[in-house]
Amino acid sequence: MGYAVVLGEALVDLLDAESEGRPVFRQEIGGGPLNVAVGVARLGGTAQFVGSLGDDVLADRIRAFLSAAGVGLAGTVTVAAPTALAVATHAGPEPDFRFYGEPPSYGLLTADDLDVALVEGADVLYAGSIVLLSPPVLAAARRAWSLATGLRVLDPNVRPRLLDGPAALAGLREIVVEFAAGAHLVKLSSADAALLWPGEPVEGVAAYLRELGAGSVVVTLGADGAVVAAGPDPVRVPAPKVRAVDATGAGDSVMAALIADLLVDGEPAEPTGWHERVAFALRVAGLVCESPGGAVSMPTRAEVLRRYT
Repeated sequence: MGYAVVLGEALVDLLDAESEGRPVFRQEIGGGPLNVAVGVARLGGTAQFVGSLGDDVLADRIRAFLSAAGVGLAGTVTVAAPTALAVATHAGPEPDFRFYGEPPSYGLLTADDLDVALVEGADVLYAGSIVLLSPPVLAAARRAWSLATGLRVLDPNVRPRLLDGPAALAGLREIVVEFAAGAHLVKLSSADAALLWPGEPVEGVAAYLRELGAGSVVVTLGADGAVVAAGPDPVRVPAPKVRAVDATGAGDSVMAALIADLLVDGEPAEPTGWHERVAFALRVAGLVCESPGGAVSMPTRAEVLRRYT
């Protein structure tokens, strides 16, 4: 079995919590792509994380966490910056992320930093998330996209707080369109779809991305499951009933499960194969929702099978 290269951000999440009746922040290793890399490794795949990490103690903790999870660090670079922080507060079902750190430690990987052999040898290349808003990393992602010989997967993972007005949103939409056109798989959330294409039904967004050139498109709908566009018509796949306590990392775990299965069996030959894989990925996400934290709650394949037998 080959390996996946996951290109994106790693940072530290500060999550709303309470201790002895007072508000506190719980520190967790975070970043959507980091969650994906850890999720792939936990599900039995081989993942290499590619990105820029700071030069402080928090960055050392990120490296140690990734190493302990079995994620490779050959493609990471160290930059002279403190580790970026994402402060997450809950005012509704979706966490509200605000980002701190200038320049952001995760946004300093350049095209010249890429390990070309590592990218070319990957069976799956993941790109996406907030690094696409950083010009150096966007250039690196574009170079990786052009070098890739394996399957290319995209997750926009939009964070509205990082978009400064309509022009920034339009710019991100253009980037998503550019990468989707060359993607074998695009995974996005219904919130991503609503922000990027307001007023469009998720089935319409999925169909549009396929028209651009994306092989298959999965739109996650939270507790309502997912829309899968892999054949002539989009299909809705239901999510399992779970006792949700924290949805952090749920979407990332769907991506991780899909990548892990791509590493084992490649692309499904028929649309029904995608439906089955998404059904499994939604079970993985359900398990993630039943425990707090993102990367720390990524399950193993055995844990998923135990939970849903």
